[in-house]
Amino acid sequence: MDTIWYTRCPVPTPLGIAVQEGWLAREFAPDGIQLKSLQDNVEAEVRESHFDHHLAHSFRQGGNIPAIWARSRGRATRVIGLSWTDEFQGIITLPGSGIEASRDLRGRRLGLTRHAVSIDFKRAAALKAYESALALDGIGLAEVELVDVTDAVRTDDDATPAYPNPFGGPRRHHYESEVAALLRGDVDAIFVKGVLGVQTLHMLAAHLVVDLGAHPDPLVRNGNGTPRTLTVDQHFIEQRPDLVARFLGQVVAAGRWATAHPRETVAYIGRETDASSEWVRYGYGADVHERLQTNLDAASIAGLKAYKDFLLRHGFLAADFSVDDWIDPTPLAALDAPLHQRTGT
Repeated sequence: MDTIWYTRCPVPTPLGIAVQEGWLAREFAPDGIQLKSLQDNVEAEVRESHFDHHLAHSFRQGGNIPAIWARSRGRATRVIGLSWTDEFQGIITLPGSGIEASRDLRGRRLGLTRHAVSIDFKRAAALKAYESALALDGIGLAEVELVDVTDAVRTDDDATPAYPNPFGGPRRHHYESEVAALLRGDVDAIFVKGVLGVQTLHMLAAHLVVDLGAHPDPLVRNGNGTPRTLTVDQHFIEQRPDLVARFLGQVVAAGRWATAHPRETVAYIGRETDASSEWVRYGYGADVHERLQTNLDAASIAGLKAYKDFLLRHGFLAADFSVDDWIDPTPLAALDAPLHQRTGT
């Protein structure tokens, strides 16, 4: 054992804080174990593990759609922690569209991008948002027109300024295709989320139809990032449960540290999301530093089950599986055990 791989999404995660603070590297240095980031690797096949989780001795904390998808395809992973950080999740339209609230979406054209990727998590996230928003007024997906929007593909000779890509290489603005379809009049409304979502809202001077991220019901707020999964390959737990527990311990500690360090935490998230502190607070809330705990709360587990069922219902998954069986509470329980139990003394 000389290498542990990790990956996280460019969103608020305690893993991101633990990495930026150097805690994980220091934790495993005495063992001669290197911590390596998938995002920093030049090989596309290695980076793809961010989605399919094929690398041994690897951890992933991020959106739950790729993690659920990989598990449904038979990948032997285990969930050892969940984090729930609410974020802006908005359905927006242009002024003058006649769409003031979610009830006005009936019969309208809602944009859905289609990506040529292993798991189209962006399409799934938008579809879930539409379904949740429509359900608030008793409207079904069959009562709206879902319009496919082809995702923009960047070419080597394209001089358009690129938005930073956490997986290496340039890419266009995350919502470029949806915004273009909205401005052309091809669709009446689109879904955007997070920091980039609120920036898009303001850039267009758009009308916010509904912000699902502000709804009091957690199952309405349930999305790709609510909850976010911390997964590890199952063989790693079986072979070295002590290392898994130590890694998890640093992630849990980062969430606790964040609660006591709001300014520094917001600055860290800004570096993860390529945004100013003001946009971070707008996109994730003024209390975002208090929302970075990694645990296995019942509400987060319920959200994970609901999202898995949604993905299965709409054909995003190859097969069904038990979320309860997917979760392994042992590493988290080990952190709470008395010292003599953890050391065997």
